[in-house]
Amino acid sequence: MKLNLKIRFKNPVFLAQLFLALITPVLSYAGLTASEVTTWSACFDLVTSALRNPYVLSLVAVSVWNAVNDPTTSGLRDSVTALAYQKPKINKQRYDQYGNHNTIM
Repeated sequence: MKLNLKIRFKNPVFLAQLFLALITPVLSYAGLTASEVTTWSACFDLVTSALRNPYVLSLVAVSVWNAVNDPTTSGLRDSVTALAYQKPKINKQRYDQYGNHNTIM
């Protein structure tokens, strides 16, 4: 298992994806929205009940797997190119209204 986690954690999209993978199954199973968890005691109660529920933990595990896994490689690893990154890659392509991409110089 080779993942470039140091670079992934510098990417705000990955962080948001990981946060949502952790919290969404818990909130969904409890039938809550994020706006309903407004106190620390409610948050603590929610996390405690989630940790005691194997079904919720399995949902969280699947969600985290989906957030971390790169579907373009086999297994749970990054490509050789992604492992060589020193910072998150910046997409330098723009798409016009017809879906054609133009590389920005």
